[in-house]
Formats: sequence, C-alpha cells, structure tokens
Amino acid sequence: MSRISRVRLVVGAALVLALSLVVAACGGGGGSQGGGGEPVSGEIAVEGSSTVQPITQAAAELFKEQNPDARISIGGSGTSDGFEAFCKGDTQISDASRPIDVAEEVPVCEENGVEFIEIPVAFDGISVVVNKQNDFATEVTSEQLKTMWEPAAEGEITRWSQVNPQWPDEDINLYGPGTESGTYEFFNETIVGNEEEVNRSDYEASEDDNVLVQGVAGDQNALGYFGYSYYENNRGDLKALPIDGVSPSTETIRSGDYLLSRPLFIYVSTKALKNNDAVKPFVDFYLSEQNLSRLVEAAKYVTLTDSLAQESRTQYEDQTTGTVFNEEGAPKGGDLEAALKQAQ
Repeated sequence: MSRISRVRLVVGAALVLALSLVVAACGGGGGSQGGGGEPVSGEIAVEGSSTVQPITQAAAELFKEQNPDARISIGGSGTSDGFEAFCKGDTQISDASRPIDVAEEVPVCEENGVEFIEIPVAFDGISVVVNKQNDFATEVTSEQLKTMWEPAAEGEITRWSQVNPQWPDEDINLYGPGTESGTYEFFNETIVGNEEEVNRSDYEASEDDNVLVQGVAGDQNALGYFGYSYYENNRGDLKALPIDGVSPSTETIRSGDYLLSRPLFIYVSTKALKNNDAVKPFVDFYLSEQNLSRLVEAAKYVTLTDSLAQESRTQYEDQTTGTVFNEEGAPKGGDLEAALKQAQ
C-alpha cells in the first residue's frame, strides 16, 4: 500500500471515529432510519467534488452504522464529472464545490428529466499553501498568484524570483487540481479572471486533494492550492499563505473576507427522493440540525450561519427545485441566503 493510501485510510478512520463519538455523545444520529423506525436498505451513488467528499463520506459512514444494509458509494472525480453523471441520471446525489452551470449543465439535466434540489452544506476557503520548510514566502497577493497561474505564465514563470524579486532564484513547482475540478474553476475565475477560466497547464495536477497535499509536503519548492479541510488536516506539513493580507480561518471564510471563500453543495435528485428508499433517510440524516454542523466541523470545514443552515433545510424540506444562481455563477438575490429565501 502506498504512503498516500495509508494517509487516506488513517485520516478517514480518524474522522469517522471522531464523528461517531460526537454524535453518540449528543444522543444518536438524528433521524437515520425510515418512517417506520426500521433500518433502511438500498443503494445510493454519489459522485463529484473531492472537496465535499469528506463531509458526505463521514455522513455515509455514520448512517451505515445504524443502517448496515444501505450501500453508499462516494466518488471524488471532480465537480464537473459529478454533474455529468448526475444530469444523465447515473447518480442520486452530486457533491459540488461550485454551483451547477446554468448554460451548460442545467440543460443536460432538463433533457434527461432530472430535477434537483440545490443544498448548501458548508463554506470552504481554498488554501494556497507551501512546504513547511519554506522560510521566505510568508504571504502572497492576488496579483502574484495571477502572475504564477495565468496562461501566459506557462513555460515563462518558473522561478520564485520572477514572482517576487525578494524571493530566491530557485525553481517554483506548482500543484493544483485538474480541469474537471470545481476548485480549479473557482480559483481561475477569481484569480486569473479570464472568461475561459483556464490557467497554465505545466503543473502537477490531480483531482485527488490527498495527492496534492503529499506533493507539496514532499517538495520544498512547491506551491499549491486545495480545500481548507485538507490544509487543516495537514498543518504539520504545510503552511497556508495569507492572500492580500487575509489568512484563511473559520471567521474570514464565513464572513467572506478571505478572497477564496465559497459555499459547498450537495445536489439531490427529486426522482431519487421518491423512488429510492435509502435516499430520503440519508439526506434527512445528513441535513438534520443535530448532525450537519458536527459533520462539517469534524471534516474541518466551516459551518453555515444558523440562518443560512435553516434556509438550506427549508429548501430541502419544501423540495424547491432548480438553482438560485445566474449564468455568471452569482446568487440571484444578491447573496446566497437572500437567493434561497427568494426561491422558496
């Protein structure tokens, strides 16, 4: 077994154990069984964001403790691949680190008769990190990040000193998610700012954030970016850089002061809620007032505000379908909470 596989297993087991203790201490799992109080069975397929995957995986493991006949498969191939499978009807739930694309993905869902409920579950702050042994990069500006990652940098910006003359004249090795990742898309839209939402291609890419963590942790000349949870779970090997003077933290991510703050979602098929005996009990369990914040905290993401969490649950309970985002990926109501209220 590779070192990465061992790390993944240890982190996953520790997360599930921590969650089990927290939920047990607070009086059980919060509605994890069917309407008759009996354990549920059935198969649920989840695909999508590797950023959201730890939250959904933790929910699934705890759910299966009380429903051992429920079979839940969770992939982390990336938000775009997740939506592709979801809109074809191949999965019942899609994990997403960005909103569904109104111009390209929603029409595919419509063509295939897939109605969905869009449910915010947490906040994330994409963390820009360097190796723990890096003693010169203490912060970075958004302009410096653009200099590193824009398409024009490919084959040209290869040394730290080209980004900041006070940094050493040494190779800079970049690590980031692949092109199917919602993290990739959000980072490029925010930092690079081009309409194509693409960056340079000469970097170490992976859809698996664990691979990126291990890459940066093992390379003193590395700089990479990925979800906040993966940084928090590996603080001993990584150093997160403040962007424009603001570090990623629970407070700055929830407030939006941190530049790379964003909501995380699950998308649930309404057909699956009606026709799959396991889906509704699982989503009820996932989103319960008792469980959601604990799942998010244990996965080391940032919980929704109380009011936004309630709007998110109402969106699900009322089975309000469709997206509250426009073609530019912005909430229709000005902010996410207002957009959810407007949609209900």
